[in-house]
Amino acid sequence: MAERVEQEEIFSQVLRAGRRTYFFDVRATKADDYYLTVTESKKFTHDDGSFHYQKHKIYLYKEDFSDFKEMLNKATDYIISQKGSEVISERHQKDFKKSTESFVEQAATAESFTDVSFEDI
Repeated sequence: MAERVEQEEIFSQVLRAGRRTYFFDVRATKADDYYLTVTESKKFTHDDGSFHYQKHKIYLYKEDFSDFKEMLNKATDYIISQKGSEVISERHQKDFKKSTESFVEQAATAESFTDVSFEDI
């Protein structure tokens, strides 16, 4: 199996997003055409204070740019139209656990608390 040798970056941009960093790097093929690599690097810290990075990379070639941008736009537009632009994940809400516990406590003490499936919440 041939090892893929990374070409030097011709143009780079970095997006830092919490524990994740995204690298957008333009590279050259052997034929001196350009392609894009998008790398997600996520930092993991161990209990002893040491850490490691986990990286995921995609390669995007010019012939796929148009379809890729169209699919990305459709997917992101769908998410925004369905859920809005406010971040609601538990990792991004510092008081998520506290508010969830409070909700459960209130529901458990309510007189009309019957037949509630927490899978539906």
